[in-house]
Amino acid sequence: MACASCSTKDGSPSGCKNNGTCGTDSCNKLTVFDWLANMSLPSGEKPFDWVEVRFKNGRKDYYKNAENLTLSIGDIVATQAQSGHDIGMVTLSGELVRVQMKRKNISVKPVETLKIYRKASQKDIDIWQAARDKEEPMKVRARQFAIDLKLQMKISDIEFQGDASKATFYYTAEERVDFRELIKVFAREFRTRIEMKQVGFRQEASRLGGIGSCGRELCCSTWLTDFRSVSTSAARYQQLSLNPQKLAGQCGKLKCCLNYELDTYLDALKSFPKTDIKLKTGKGTAVCQKTDIFKGHMWYAYEGEWMNWHKITTEQANEIIEANKKNEPIASLEEYALDVLEDVKTEFENVVGQDSLTRFDSPKRNNKRKNTRKKPNQKGASNSNQKPRPNAKSSNTSPKRQNPNQKGQNQKGEGTPKAAPNKRAPKKRTGDNGPANTDKPNTNPNRNNRNRNNKRKPKPKSKPQSNNDAAE
Repeated sequence: MACASCSTKDGSPSGCKNNGTCGTDSCNKLTVFDWLANMSLPSGEKPFDWVEVRFKNGRKDYYKNAENLTLSIGDIVATQAQSGHDIGMVTLSGELVRVQMKRKNISVKPVETLKIYRKASQKDIDIWQAARDKEEPMKVRARQFAIDLKLQMKISDIEFQGDASKATFYYTAEERVDFRELIKVFAREFRTRIEMKQVGFRQEASRLGGIGSCGRELCCSTWLTDFRSVSTSAARYQQLSLNPQKLAGQCGKLKCCLNYELDTYLDALKSFPKTDIKLKTGKGTAVCQKTDIFKGHMWYAYEGEWMNWHKITTEQANEIIEANKKNEPIASLEEYALDVLEDVKTEFENVVGQDSLTRFDSPKRNNKRKNTRKKPNQKGASNSNQKPRPNAKSSNTSPKRQNPNQKGQNQKGEGTPKAAPNKRAPKKRTGDNGPANTDKPNTNPNRNNRNRNNKRKPKPKSKPQSNNDAAE
């Protein structure tokens, strides 16, 4: 939740320009809204003298306001430390601090009470900011020193104390690490007191932060403070695929969100029979293959017929199990599976004026026109639509192309055959040579063969004739 001053302008965040120290403290990690801030205490009651102070990366601690300072959320204070003092920011005060301390089992009267010294002066803030600026380049050098010493560890973060007198190195390691030599190198190079603190992989992810697979910030870095153990049984109960790449978070461990809905799944599975119970029927023994928790269905397959699954409800499965306990015969699972069959009808409605969804099912039509011209007397076949022509020679090759300018004459000088007497002259067709009608003169002789020439494939150019061929 961001404060009002962090609204966006023209698509870019404006920001409150306080670098994480705004008065409402709503832009920081693990923030708490003080919903009792505007309520006055009853008469005679003293305000609770403990405050909550936040340090780097969400580390919080509770201090007693022994000096009765007037503190509000966002104030920078100097607090007590083991040696020297530390600088932090007040994140909560009043009665909500009592509730938080009770929730975290922190005693109000401890043996050693941590106190707040004063409000931080400008000099304290300058020293604190200068120490914070050294942390990032120091972390790069510290990692290189650990690599040079061949230590199986990873330095994840460095935190300076407020007075710059001590630096705490947070690291992660799978095994025990002997870093005595490393501490000597750090003390010689950085000229400060060194403290090494090992943290888990989940704590490392909470300190560094990041974006999860859901697209939001990590739960451990925003609101989650206690890390419960997560096992693979949580994924099995929720019917999830046991893929470590999908079940693991950025810390390398199982995701904490696997425990969020686990209780709901466990309550739903109480009505399901155990999957290891086999159903005995007259047709054979059936073994459970799959369950659907949301719909309450189970799939069984006979031993030896693993490819054929039969779906029944949980009530039917419990009924068959009770019948098996009473030694009552059950014919087959098909009798129960028929009741669960559902007729799924796929219906499409054209509600927005779109084309039919099945318009691509029909085969494509060939838009090219087929050449229906039949070669004369080809292998004894005849075209029913073509009338016989007299004096036509049978040949397997197509007739030579005639010059349309030769009216009624072929290339050898022979005239076209005349029509038989008392018979109607044949009509003009696309593939016939010569004039179609002798009554009407053919003003454009190329018109008859125009379509045929457009459809005809181009022939290869003939070789130039020799002088002897020309002489003939």
